[in-house]
Amino acid sequence: MKKGLKIIFMGTPEFAKGVLSCIVKSDHDVLAVVTAPDRPAGRGQKLKQSAVKTYSESRDIPVLQPEKLRDESFIEALRKYNVDLFVVVAFRMLPEMVWSIPKKGTINLHASLLPNYRGAAPINWAIMNGEKVSGVTTFFINEKIDTGDIIKSKSVDISENMNAGQLHDVLMIDGAELVVETLNHLKSEDFKREKQTDKQNMTLKHAPKIFKEDCKIQWDLNAQVIHNKIRGLSPYPGAWCKIKSKGATLQFKLFSSFLTDKIPVAGDTNLKATENGILFPCKDLFILIDELQMEGKRRMNFKDFLAGNKIEDFVLIQE
Repeated sequence: MKKGLKIIFMGTPEFAKGVLSCIVKSDHDVLAVVTAPDRPAGRGQKLKQSAVKTYSESRDIPVLQPEKLRDESFIEALRKYNVDLFVVVAFRMLPEMVWSIPKKGTINLHASLLPNYRGAAPINWAIMNGEKVSGVTTFFINEKIDTGDIIKSKSVDISENMNAGQLHDVLMIDGAELVVETLNHLKSEDFKREKQTDKQNMTLKHAPKIFKEDCKIQWDLNAQVIHNKIRGLSPYPGAWCKIKSKGATLQFKLFSSFLTDKIPVAGDTNLKATENGILFPCKDLFILIDELQMEGKRRMNFKDFLAGNKIEDFVLIQE
């Protein structure tokens, strides 16, 4: 029998599953999991389970999937477990009637160094803004989004060409370890609460939900800014631009880029093929693209694209 804290875990995507897996392997006891209801997905619109549900069922952990978090039967089910703590990772905003239930409160793991990058997309925005460092933070949930008292945090370096998917995977591992460390401290009551208001003499950066227009590339910006956008939106949802080919305007998604020292001629909108990728002209320099997706086609590397297309047929639309 485990001697750690009794926990209900709340989360949905792969990021949350990685954290849940680490907790299950620890001394702490996950009595139940709360995750999103199964949703239709794909061309066949078959019901798809969340990553957290699939993992939980493989470990025989009871799963709750409320449509509404204020539902009385759901609240009563949570109370019956009589746990010490709720742990929340990549889940919906909880009403106070939920997060106030456990004796020790409810903690959340956020994929940034709070108070910076509060919001839905901290990993993407950190890279798009050209940050050199990101991290993970555990904190107590309160009535506002991502503003509760900080328990622990851990920083991670962001390399020049790291994309959002790569940073996600690093933070998932570090975040899982941080959550278990946090649980150990909460069990022994060996921790200090740090109010986020103590840090608010700095200008905060935010991480709102990303929409399609946020993903559009503006080619009149410097190459570094565009490179940051491409890698910050890769592999999902993908930075996009418009390219003219044989009289048609096509949307392209760009997934992988590298900076160059090549300077374009002012007003040049032609793409150029090289042995290392396709050169796209930015305001100051060319950027090298080696993975892309043309509208209506699959995602591919530049060699596969050039094998079926003539680069002379494609002209960048600078809007």
